[in-house]
Amino acid sequence: METNFEKDSNQKKDQGKNIIIVVLVLLVIISGIKLYTDYVDRTKKTEEILLLSTENSDLNKRLDSVSYQLDLRIQEITKLGGDITALEEAKEQLIAERNSSRQRSASEITALNQKINGLNGMIQEKDEEILELRAANQQLFAENQDLKTTQAVIEEEVAQLNIQKEGLQAKVNIAARLKAEKITVSAVNSRGKERIETTKDFRNKQMERIKVSFNLADNKVAEKGPRNVYVQVLAPNSQPIFDVAKGSGTFMVNGAELFYTVKQDIIFDNSEQVLTFFYEKGSDYTTGTHEIRVFVDNYQVGSKTFAVK
Repeated sequence: METNFEKDSNQKKDQGKNIIIVVLVLLVIISGIKLYTDYVDRTKKTEEILLLSTENSDLNKRLDSVSYQLDLRIQEITKLGGDITALEEAKEQLIAERNSSRQRSASEITALNQKINGLNGMIQEKDEEILELRAANQQLFAENQDLKTTQAVIEEEVAQLNIQKEGLQAKVNIAARLKAEKITVSAVNSRGKERIETTKDFRNKQMERIKVSFNLADNKVAEKGPRNVYVQVLAPNSQPIFDVAKGSGTFMVNGAELFYTVKQDIIFDNSEQVLTFFYEKGSDYTTGTHEIRVFVDNYQVGSKTFAVK
């Protein structure tokens, strides 16, 4: 038979086993609960990371879109001559934020979305400003066109006035030209006797020298002052008769260099002054009609013919 001691010992052992079992069960339960809560936490964190990643990706797209819209406004306002300082500063901030490689937190994403919403408001304001600038530029363009038209009309009027002025000046210049009147040609023989040109021809034996006389006609338009007067004697072949040793030379008429036979420098005083020229050829004149041409400065003022037989 078991003694009471043995019975008590066995009961204590059974109680100890039960306690151990209970403790083990509790540990298992606690471990299970811990594993479950850790799993739930990891799942939540994974979902949060995925959500933040998606929100960051969407935010980057919004940043790109707003940056593109800002760039369009910058280009348009620049063309219209407006102020783009605020737009450029906003665009630089967006580019810096877009180029950031770090992962944004939920609060940072919220703050950036609010900033983007504010920039959208700025874009709307700039659109209104663009409309105003376009209207102002159209008005300026219309005013410039009016000014150009007015300027063109004025320039045309000035051109017409200049043409009229030039025409009047040309007429004045023509009116101011001197004229040789009463041109006479005489043959002077070796004894100094003169024979004035008539219907009869000169003879070489009568022509030791020739004498050309004329007076300058009255001209109140002509300016008083020094003048160069040239007499040109042309042979029947229309070639000038000249001798440099006897004072002949060249002068310019209408851009051409011509020979003159004799020359005088005078002071024109509009007194119908009479001028006389002598020329000694030193050889016989060719038979035929000769021509006397008189020039003042660079234009012809008269002519006369005489014949030699």
